[in-house]
Amino acid sequence: MTKRVLITGMSGLIGGLLKTHLEDKGGYELTALNRSRVEGVKTFQSDITDLESITPAFDNQDVVVHLAAYLGSQEWEHQHSVNVVGTYNVFEAARRAGVNRVILASSGSAIRGFERVSPYKEIAEGSYHEVPKDFDMITHEQVRPDALYGATKVWGEALGRHFSDEYNLSVISVRIGVVKKENKPLSVRENASYLGHDDICNMLRLCIDAPDTIRCETVFAVSNNKWNYRDLSHAEKILGYIPKNSADDNFFYPDS
Repeated sequence: MTKRVLITGMSGLIGGLLKTHLEDKGGYELTALNRSRVEGVKTFQSDITDLESITPAFDNQDVVVHLAAYLGSQEWEHQHSVNVVGTYNVFEAARRAGVNRVILASSGSAIRGFERVSPYKEIAEGSYHEVPKDFDMITHEQVRPDALYGATKVWGEALGRHFSDEYNLSVISVRIGVVKKENKPLSVRENASYLGHDDICNMLRLCIDAPDTIRCETVFAVSNNKWNYRDLSHAEKILGYIPKNSADDNFFYPDS
């Protein structure tokens, strides 16, 4: 059965990758909610900050993948309008339309604050000789946002919990690692947080196709990196996510 999927922010890097991936797999009817027109798919041109204007895009959709976001770290006006108000509008429009599931593009920034303390600080800095052999992985249940951007992503996860509990909406929040156009780490820090193109597409497709029994979950998405400190076991358990890409194939050295 064809699954109807609405993607916000389809013109962005991850949105474009996901569009191609789902078209290649087949079995998905794609619609874009985007400020600019997306070639090859039905597009509702609107801004997520305007609830009434985006509402028609959600009619007759099974799943919404909410990728649209403002990525600046500390600029409150845009963080508030896009990542706070806009995210609320997406959940509310989905609720009104009877959408089955919303997949929220959260971020590793929801826990990036842990990079202020050992041993995650040393991992992020590339001081690998100072990292103990055994250390606790950061789990999906932990929160320590970095900057206003990270805080708005934690807000989105909390909002998803509210809509799931109050309205029985299925919500999966994906704490996405670092996805780059070049598809490789471009800094020492990204040796840990890199997320390959294949892996992010597979993760989001797994979320789209996940059983209806999933009501509200948060998962990490990074690749199979030697210095990853984010626990992927929950994503494997509930979604079957096993990363195939690795930062280690293009390891970034300080003198690169």
